[in-house]
Amino acid sequence: MSERVKIFYYTLWILHPVLQLTIAGFMLRRKLFRQFKFFFGYILTQVVSFFVVFPAYFGHSYSLLFYLYWVCTAISVACGFLVIHEVFVDVFRAFHTLRDLGTVLFKWAGLVMLLVAGVVSVSTSSPQTGPVMQAIITAQRCVRIMQVGMVLFLLFFAHYVGVSRRQHSFGIALGFGAFAMTELMLIASWSGHHLGGPWMSIINMSVYNCCLSLWLSYVAVKRPARDAAQNLLQPHRWEQSLSDIHHPVPADSLIPMFEGMVDRALSRSQPAEPATAPAPTERGAGSLARAAVAAAEGFAAAVRAASKG
Repeated sequence: MSERVKIFYYTLWILHPVLQLTIAGFMLRRKLFRQFKFFFGYILTQVVSFFVVFPAYFGHSYSLLFYLYWVCTAISVACGFLVIHEVFVDVFRAFHTLRDLGTVLFKWAGLVMLLVAGVVSVSTSSPQTGPVMQAIITAQRCVRIMQVGMVLFLLFFAHYVGVSRRQHSFGIALGFGAFAMTELMLIASWSGHHLGGPWMSIINMSVYNCCLSLWLSYVAVKRPARDAAQNLLQPHRWEQSLSDIHHPVPADSLIPMFEGMVDRALSRSQPAEPATAPAPTERGAGSLARAAVAAAEGFAAAVRAASKG
């Protein structure tokens, strides 16, 4: 690596904490750290990782740099997964049932990711990477794929859930998705021996700085919470369907329905002005109403007996 390339490489690396501290400062100023606490924690852990790994990079202990790097990478992978869930919760904040279902799915996805990472680390034997490193790399790639999936979901379905592209959660997901897609493409190029050496790290750092600049632009300017002009009939139908599944209507609730029908029948059968004596048609309507009440009560009793049986 030439001196100019080294200077450019170190400049890109030093820009990381500068942009991250600026993002953290704007989040504190606008109190966004309360809404996106995991993203704020991710930014702070990245700053701490820089001040831990960067001095060790110029040290003489390769083993210390090795362990520090992989520990910081594991923490970054865990924070990245939590940020995905945080963005999902913010997107579906208005839909409580969909949000709860998504939380359950994310827990299962995290468990499956850990199982896949464990199986790959045990089954893969490579002299270059140990089982712990292989597990971290596998988990990192799983998180990157989930980040790409999240940004694709927001790009195609933002209209249905009322998410504006100027919203903070959309900007956070867009930055992670762009960086994850670039990293996966670089890994594929490196595996195919199309790209290697310092240029792979330079491209990765340059894209990450662009993502940090994108996040800075989102947190520095006041953004709308949600696009209120969107028609959200479809997600409301999803919400209602899931609510009906979680809280089914009991059989006894048929009684108020029949009572309401009888009350409407009685109200239609009664005359507008009181009469001295009921007409024959009114007596017939009253008898029909009483028969309907009796039939409704008998049907409700049959339903209760069937449900108890």
